[in-house]
Amino acid sequence: MRLSNRGQVDAFIVMDVMEAARAAEAAGRHIIHMEVGQPSTPAPAAARKALAAALERDSLGYTVALGLPALRQGIADLYARWYGVDLDPARVVVTPGSSGAFLLAFSALFDAGDRVALGAPGYPSYRQILRAMSVNPVDLLTRPENRYQPVPADIPADVQGLIVASPGNPSGTMLGKPELAALMEAAAERGLGFVSDEIYHGLHYEARAISALEIGNEAYVINSFSKYFSMTGWRVGWMVVPEDHVRTVERLAQNMFICPPHASQVAALGALEATDELEANRAVYAKNRQLMLEGLPKAGFDKIAPPDGAFYIYADVSELTQDSRALAGEILEKAGVAVTPGLDFDPARGHTTLRFSYARATADIEEGLARLAAFMAAR
Repeated sequence: MRLSNRGQVDAFIVMDVMEAARAAEAAGRHIIHMEVGQPSTPAPAAARKALAAALERDSLGYTVALGLPALRQGIADLYARWYGVDLDPARVVVTPGSSGAFLLAFSALFDAGDRVALGAPGYPSYRQILRAMSVNPVDLLTRPENRYQPVPADIPADVQGLIVASPGNPSGTMLGKPELAALMEAAAERGLGFVSDEIYHGLHYEARAISALEIGNEAYVINSFSKYFSMTGWRVGWMVVPEDHVRTVERLAQNMFICPPHASQVAALGALEATDELEANRAVYAKNRQLMLEGLPKAGFDKIAPPDGAFYIYADVSELTQDSRALAGEILEKAGVAVTPGLDFDPARGHTTLRFSYARATADIEEGLARLAAFMAAR
């Protein structure tokens, strides 16, 4: 049977690394996981309690396509608390993870054959989802001096959209308000669809992240309960869209997903009340970040852009290798530490970069750094 050309997307390499790490563990090895952006903490207690109560009283059938009204209101209230933004909950769309939000956003904004600009290094699934929809991703080769974030001069003249992420993956760097505003203004002047990926908001270590909604309403803002709220496997996210786009997105959501998972929405509503627990998690990441910023250079990984948020450090390893995938494999085999080659995030230059995640428990981070230092000393 034939396969479509648009279905021939690249593999998500970090998932391959995860499988190699799993196989090593199955063979009896103890692997330190620095490859995946997954919190080591469970969903908040309030989320689990809310779901347990709902299971006792409700069949948890379909919800409306845009999500539970109470959850949409809760997300709008979050924007008031975090950013001082007065958000109409009617503009909030609950989605099956941020991945579902990207599918809806790209379907609503772009036509087959369009060209959409995105920063490289950047989250690889943007590129692959666009390709699967017959939309052409255009990598903007961002620079260390701009902390791996795009600037207006990077945007080509022949694109129909722009995707930005702050904090970014893999860099963890953030756009300040003037920088984000400049990108939004440049997009508006050219009539581009503008998507702001804010999935790592809440995970900041000095100044907080700026939401595109603090600057204007002509953007698709995407977030999720996966990272700050420690709910990766629950597959529940959201996006905020311009008022006049809501019905278009609703029609797409009705047909693509019917609705987000009801059980996950109930848990997400509970998670919004778990501030103390979530802030305690963030304090752990802050400690891990400091350990990484001190320990990685001592181990020999010293060319990094210090992250403002998320839980990653992106390192230039060009002095060590021209094949980051092979180096990652060597580190897994000899040190028992799983790390991600940069090829996932930057196909053109990722052969000389690695991403290290510090999302795991502090003891794991300490052990991983010790193993990396021993590996480099013996190499």
